[in-house]
Formats: sequence, C-alpha cells, structure tokens
Amino acid sequence: MNNPTRAYLGLGSNIDAEANLPAALTLLEEIPGIVLRGVSPLYRTPPWGNTDQPPFLNAVLAIDTDLEPLALLDAVQGVENSLHRKRTRHWGPRTMDIDLLLFGEEIVREPRLTLPHPYLHLRGFVLIPLCDLAPEIVHPERGRTMAELLEDLPHRQQEGIEAVELPGMQP
Repeated sequence: MNNPTRAYLGLGSNIDAEANLPAALTLLEEIPGIVLRGVSPLYRTPPWGNTDQPPFLNAVLAIDTDLEPLALLDAVQGVENSLHRKRTRHWGPRTMDIDLLLFGEEIVREPRLTLPHPYLHLRGFVLIPLCDLAPEIVHPERGRTMAELLEDLPHRQQEGIEAVELPGMQP
C-alpha cells in the first residue's frame, strides 16, 4: 500500500447487531486496499433521528486505505448489502450502517458523499468511540479536535450511551 490515507468508519446496527457487527468487521478486512488499524470499544446507544426503534450498537474503525473516497464508499456499501441492509426508512432500523466519517484531511462534496460526515460533530455515538481511537484528530472544516467537539457536545447527545462487550469486536 503506497501512501495510504487514514480514514475512520462508523459502524452501527440495531437488527441482529451481535452477529452483524463482527461480520462487517470480517468483510471489511477482506477488501483489497483496506488495512484495519484500530477498533473502538463498542457502545449501546439510543436511536438518533427516529427514536421509535431498538437501541443501536456502534463502534468506530480506523483504517488505512489506498482507495479513493468514492471507491471506499462503494466498498463499504457492498458490505452493507452483503449484510442485507435495506434503505426503507431514513434513520430507521438497520442490519448494518457504515458511515465514512473522515478521510484524511479531505473535504469532499459529491452527490453521493460528503466528507467529513455532515453530522459527525453532533453525534455522541460517533464522537465517543472516535475519541477512544483518535481524540487529537482535527476536524478538517471546524478546526477543532475530536476531543474538543465531544467536550462541546450537549449532554443530551451523550445520554444513554454505554460501553458493552461483544466477542469479535474487541479493541
């Protein structure tokens, strides 16, 4: 891998999450051009957006990749599809959701992809595990570290988030 880019992926599931999260990790590790560099602790989190659904299990992965951002998006969406992701309801229940959070220091504005992730700085279920891996990373647009963004996050966006253990998902 020549000059890889460090990227961060958010994983979440609230349908058969105990099976789907480790499966997603295995499938991601099999993709050429992706090398797993870190796995955050796993968190049980209340649903965000549409709240009338079961809680999620969430984690963040650090990867090195030589894929371009849209190729990485295609690859992770392939993993979602392999795990029977259905896009029937915005912010609804899902077998697997993989979000590209950060791709080096790149800012991307494409019809299919916005980087950094547009809600990154608003979501405790993303910032908490991201800070477990890389609290010093600076948000390319906001100019603040992930730790600073988490510190500024309203307490209500952090309520109900608790660390859990799941075989196959240890940091």
